[in-house]
Amino acid sequence: MARTPSNISDTNPVPFDDLLGEAMEIARNSMPPNTIRAYRTDWKDFQKFCHTHKACSLPARPETVCAYLAARSRTLKVSTIRRRLTVIGKVHGIRHEANPLDDRRVRQTWRGLLRQLGTAENRKAPALLKDLRLICEMLAVETVSTSRDKALILVGFAGAMRRSELVALDWENVQLADEGLVVFLARGKTDQCGAGRKIGIPYGNDPLTCPVRALLEWQLKSGFSTEAIFRKVNRHDTTEGNRLCAHSVALIVKKVFRQIGRPSVSFSGHSLRAGLATQAAMSGASERSIQKQTGHKSLKVLRSYIRDGNLFNENAAKKTGI
Repeated sequence: MARTPSNISDTNPVPFDDLLGEAMEIARNSMPPNTIRAYRTDWKDFQKFCHTHKACSLPARPETVCAYLAARSRTLKVSTIRRRLTVIGKVHGIRHEANPLDDRRVRQTWRGLLRQLGTAENRKAPALLKDLRLICEMLAVETVSTSRDKALILVGFAGAMRRSELVALDWENVQLADEGLVVFLARGKTDQCGAGRKIGIPYGNDPLTCPVRALLEWQLKSGFSTEAIFRKVNRHDTTEGNRLCAHSVALIVKKVFRQIGRPSVSFSGHSLRAGLATQAAMSGASERSIQKQTGHKSLKVLRSYIRDGNLFNENAAKKTGI
């Protein structure tokens, strides 16, 4: 039963400092752990730069931030520099210090850097259906390892899943239905409160690339029907109890693309998610249906994949008959 002010005792109140510490701990949970780690790394990098150049990091002078931008523009991507600027601003705000990012000189330096480096993202290539067919043919040799990799690739593609979502899947999150699989994603990058969502993974038209058949085959091969779905496979081709980590997904994706003769540097774990959105757009799927499968909150991000998939649909040059 929820407590109300009438039944809360004030005879032994919790010290204010203890409550403040608890509130700060709760506030830390407002951001995912990966974001917190990235922010901590970003701030440490700025502190290191300031220490090297005998400058104060907090509060930082606008000139210091301008010099930091010039230094990091030599080695870092625009997206990384943008995140580090965000962290510098957040730390100053938390400490109630004047934000150097509000200074005109910092804003001008940032705009100049964007013009110099450009804002186009260097995205990984999407995994398309033609790639999946080659990969599944290559993984046709029935071993425990190839069975896992095939299931991971096809389920990740059909579910448009992030790496973290794939490795977090447990067998209890998957139910077999007449049309395919009903998968419950307990938590995602844009669902930090854990509301969860369901996605449908249908049977494939081609048994070779069917994600449902691949997952059921992996279940038989792995010998597990509870807890983690995607587990480590040792050098003796035996399944271990340990769950794969997100980085392992990227390594597996790179490995299978390298094995079919594609440059592994162009692909990553995100290629599966991007591949579904791009391939679906190429096949004429609606924006709404793609968003329902991917769970994208931002249409701006999703539409970039849809545009790539529609480059040759309703193409003006194609209509000319050249």
